Amino acid sequence: MFSLGQLIFAGCFFIAFVIAMVYSYRKDITIHKQFYKGNYKILLGFFIFIAILFVIKIFFKR
Repeated sequence: MFSLGQLIFAGCFFIAFVIAMVYSYRKDITIHKQFYKGNYKILLGFFIFIAILFVIKIFFKR
């Protein structure tokens, strides 16, 4: 399906991307602590919203 060169490129790209993301996050960790306090509440609300959509889907399917 994929050639060996494509798989090697994908692996190298993934490793480089993860390293860049970790470096970027470590560099900005003080800013994240200052400006993004309480963002877990938004994530929790998003998961609750998705769960409600699944409940509605199951309810109307029957």
